[in-house]
Formats: sequence, structure tokens, C-alpha cells
Amino acid sequence: MLRVIDTETCGLQGGVVEVASVDIEDGRIVNPMSDLVRPDRPISHQAMAIHKITEAMVADKPWIEDVIPRYHGSPYYVAHNASFDQRMLPEMPGQWICTVKLARRLWPGIKYSNMALYKSLKLDVKTPAELHHHRALFDCYITAALLIRIMDESDWTPEDMVTITGRPALISTMMFGKYRGKKIAEIAEDDPAYLRWMLKNIKELTPDLRMTLKHYLDAQ
Repeated sequence: MLRVIDTETCGLQGGVVEVASVDIEDGRIVNPMSDLVRPDRPISHQAMAIHKITEAMVADKPWIEDVIPRYHGSPYYVAHNASFDQRMLPEMPGQWICTVKLARRLWPGIKYSNMALYKSLKLDVKTPAELHHHRALFDCYITAALLIRIMDESDWTPEDMVTITGRPALISTMMFGKYRGKKIAEIAEDDPAYLRWMLKNIKELTPDLRMTLKHYLDAQ
């Protein structure tokens, strides 16, 4: 059994406002779970505009530490950009698998956001009718369908996928900030000082992004 998990947050710095999961068993998506969560900080306006979860919706909800035990119980946790969700959640008793890294390995040279892969791969999945993209349970269904396609087109075992997840990988496109959507190789050419500033000042950079910035700066 593989458990696909997703979080919505107050912003890139954290503060969980929603957690959800679905399980994959015998190639089927089963056992949906979701909880709104009272965050430990205000929800940023930017985040609220994306997931549409308001302060009023979570004001009386339990803390993440009280909710998360019911999501335990799987040997593997799967997330799209797993390093982010792993950082957002209390320690989970299982190994992590990242569908972004798997997709990069299996289908090089395309766009890797959840919805971009959903559209380009024409994933066949029935999402919750009352939800939308950037709600945790909705995105769990998309990620689960993506993982099923990955398993169909590769011979990777769960342990293989854990190994691939653990390897640093170059990222092609900047996913946030003033250069969002631009190729990192081009940013290194045009504004290397910005990349050096990121390395020095943003402690929350993922290992993949940190390695990528150093790679392109060293090539200058």
C-alpha cells in the first residue's frame, strides 16, 4: 500500500491549514481522508487566493499534531514535491516518494507541476466534485493517478522510487520569486547575483534547488 499525502499551507514558510491523503491498493485509489487544520501563523493573502481556505474556516480546527496520527500506517508516503510536504508535517513513520523526481526521470523535458502533468499525460481520474485544484484532497487524487501511470510505464518497485527520491536532481525552471517560470540556466547567465543571494539568504531551499543553483553558478 502506498499513501499519497498533500498539504495546503499559510505560505512557503509553512503553517499547515489542510492535510489529506488517499491510498493506492492494487492500482486503485481508495480510502480518502482530509482535515482542515488550525495553523500556527496567519494565512498569507497569496496563499489564501490560491487554496481559498480562510482564517474563519480553520479557527476552531485541531492542530496538525492532533490530526496527523490518523494518517500514519503506511510504509510509504507519496507527494508531489515531497520535500515540501515532508518538511510541513510532523515526522511520519514511513519512507517518502516524490512524484516530481520520478516524472523528471521518466519523462525528461516537459513541465512537472501537478496540473501540467495531469493535462499532458491525459490522466484519467475522478476528483472530488466539491473541491478544486490546490485543495489537498483534490491534489491527492491527481498525484495518485500520476503515480499509477508512473508505475504502469516503469518497472520501479517502491524501494526503487525511494532511491530515486533520495538522489539530488537538477531543476530546470524556477518555481517561485521574481523569475518564476524562467529557466535557471538563463537566470545564471542574466542575473547570477540573484542566485547567489538565494543561496546565502533562503535557508528553506530544497537540496535539489540548492544543488541546481550551485551547478549553474559554478559553470559561469
